[in-house]
Amino acid sequence: MADSQPLLSLDGDAVAAEALLRDVFEIVVDEVIRKGTSASEKVCEWREPEELKQLLDLELRNEGESQEQILERCRAVIRYSVKTCHPRFFNQLFSGLDPHALAGRIVTESLNTSQYTYEIAPVFVLMEDEVLKKLRALVGWSSGDGVFCPGGSISNMYAVNLARYQRYPDCKQRGLWALPPLALFTSEECHYSVKKGAAFLGLGTDSVRMVKADERGKMIPEDLERQVGLAEAEGAVPFLVSATSGTTVLGAFDPLEAVADVCQRHGLWLHVDNLLKRCHGSQASYLFQQDKFYDVALDTGDKVVQCGRRVDCLKLWLMWKAQGGQGLERRVDQAFALARYLVEELKKRETFELVMEPEFVNVCFWFVPPSLREKKGSPDYGERLAKVAPILKERMVRKGSMMIGYQPHGTRGNFFRMVVANPALTRADMDFLLNELERLGQDL
Repeated sequence: MADSQPLLSLDGDAVAAEALLRDVFEIVVDEVIRKGTSASEKVCEWREPEELKQLLDLELRNEGESQEQILERCRAVIRYSVKTCHPRFFNQLFSGLDPHALAGRIVTESLNTSQYTYEIAPVFVLMEDEVLKKLRALVGWSSGDGVFCPGGSISNMYAVNLARYQRYPDCKQRGLWALPPLALFTSEECHYSVKKGAAFLGLGTDSVRMVKADERGKMIPEDLERQVGLAEAEGAVPFLVSATSGTTVLGAFDPLEAVADVCQRHGLWLHVDNLLKRCHGSQASYLFQQDKFYDVALDTGDKVVQCGRRVDCLKLWLMWKAQGGQGLERRVDQAFALARYLVEELKKRETFELVMEPEFVNVCFWFVPPSLREKKGSPDYGERLAKVAPILKERMVRKGSMMIGYQPHGTRGNFFRMVVANPALTRADMDFLLNELERLGQDL
């Protein structure tokens, strides 16, 4: 098919389809994998929204486009997207590119299946079960159940729904009519999805009781005990404590043993049980027939809220197969070592102030510009310091040199949160981070 001809359809043309995919894969390897992971390239090519709309030509038309135009679309999408695989992308809790995980995703998307029954996803049903078994073993559980979820928000909603069902199983059929006023407890540092989940499930955000956290962001068990008693005195029924291992900003870990003791005394849910199918199952007869020719326990789709569910286990399974448990352990050790290196380097420079000693791989700090270095005791120091991070963030993004997140936290003004997650990071990348912030903020 000539490039000048419209690419109206590749249906039935295996040769043309293969040629297109080979060209696309070549672009991905060159633009995403090779350039996207190179420190000499930009993290992002920032454009304002209206300009970006014009550059991408987002309008969908009646006529199809040529193969060359489609390939150019792919190049443009990659060019103007943030390169999260870049060694200078520190903006989120995820970063980096693992080739084995990417290979797993390519295979998954090519097969285009949905993981709800063994008959259409036999490999992935068994694979997910094995991966989950291994993950449970890592935390010391010899049994249990689970599914891969699209993200932390959905996972927390599952936790709330399972806890409610465990306490009041009639609610599955009778709904909120079967429930007294309920109370669930989580720390001030919890993920925002706990409140979203309470609203989504009809409990209301008022049912979420916020337990105080200490100066390091850990739930205070004594305040949890007090809050449970207060809720009971108000006529609510406590049913769930949502603890956190690694809070979003500070990377704090709640004292799980002490929290579990409170839960045990009051009969509150804090653990995972084999309730997924009973809680969420609806026995759709067109999918989950009970007289199939194989073990229908392998049809995992009735355990989840979704019907169609994409395969998420292959990328982790393939990476684990390639790295082995020891290789993954080395990655974790390396991340902690680099986080510690960054902390020590921060302390050597007067341009930085550590928020607190990190417990995890989240390193939180302020950049202190020249104009504020002798003003720490002044009344407006905190207010002026809080304005620094947004300015530096804009400068680094427009330059494309790196990306790092910032946020306020409680009474603390805006500070940077560096997350050491990319397994390809080195000490040189940590040095670049500090040097680049100093370059960007030298006139402030």
